[in-house]
Amino acid sequence: MAGLGTRRFDAPQRKATMTRLFSPLTLRSVTFKNRAWVSPMCQYSARDGVVGSWHLVHLGSFATGGAGLVMAEATAVNAVGRISIACPGLWNDEQVDAWRTITDFIHAQGTVAGIQLAHAGRKASTMRPWDDHVMASPAEGGWEAEAPSAVAFEGYPVPRALRVEEIDALVEDFAAAAERARRAGFDVLEVHAAHGYLVHQFLSPLSNLRDDEYGGSLENRARFLLRVVRAVRTQVGEATPIFVRVSASDYTPGGWDLAQSVELASMLRDAGVDLVDVSSGGNVASATIPLGPGYQVPFAREIRQETGIATAAVGLITDATQAEEILNDGASDAVLLARAFLRNPRWALAAAEDLGEYIEWPAQLERARTLRRP
Repeated sequence: MAGLGTRRFDAPQRKATMTRLFSPLTLRSVTFKNRAWVSPMCQYSARDGVVGSWHLVHLGSFATGGAGLVMAEATAVNAVGRISIACPGLWNDEQVDAWRTITDFIHAQGTVAGIQLAHAGRKASTMRPWDDHVMASPAEGGWEAEAPSAVAFEGYPVPRALRVEEIDALVEDFAAAAERARRAGFDVLEVHAAHGYLVHQFLSPLSNLRDDEYGGSLENRARFLLRVVRAVRTQVGEATPIFVRVSASDYTPGGWDLAQSVELASMLRDAGVDLVDVSSGGNVASATIPLGPGYQVPFAREIRQETGIATAAVGLITDATQAEEILNDGASDAVLLARAFLRNPRWALAAAEDLGEYIEWPAQLERARTLRRP
């Protein structure tokens, strides 16, 4: 059985590519057939951390829709790391087997399968977004959240501050989840260090008030993430691409910002990370975020230009021309879309036609094609 990082996804043979969006990209041993990627999107539809038919159809539809990478949602490395009582995990073999069904289907479409390894920290133990209350009680399967410091996210309970030996154990949990991701058939691993979850909580001075080796200076606040990255690399070997998603700004004075993100990206590059997936926000509930088309693209551009590491841009990227311009402008090496793929799981097929790019389609969908073979 092919392991993580040993499978190569070559772009189909065709005439010279005219678009950047549908040109292949190779990172380590993995070649992505295009740069239109599916961003991880929480579905709150797992049972005891185990994914099922909803995830197979949800993620599988993106693979049949032509995406170059399908990134599975934030997946907890242990039970208390889940965002909600219905979020998936990778802390046992039942979860591995369930994910394997999905990655097998994604691979059959010639698409790369990725997974985002995560821990929610102080933003854990919630109900699903459509339930009538936010926090899960013990009777509903809830638990006490843990964080770098006993500082609550706005409207949430105060978390328990982690002891140093518990931080050590969390590094091992990330490593163990990475090994399970390998057995589950994932080709790319992303460490979730954004959106106010545990790793971001360590990075931001607003949520990390520690006075030990994990607090204070940027070097100390980044220590946990760098330990996690190195532990994951040890598990998956040198052939496997490792991504890190960051929030480039807390949008709050005294918080995490772009300058620190650039410095962190240099550290990640030197630690062997292959791509920084650049998002923003999530650590301060009251922060004012200047939403607009491609509003996070300048962050990706700055990190890429200042450090030389590959980046992916994300955030209100909705149409093919916009995505192509982002790539041609040198802001990023790939684009990640979320809501656009939710609205149309075959966004990539439609985008190729919009750009006049003839790409391979699943045979079952060929009758819907409008672009003639060149």
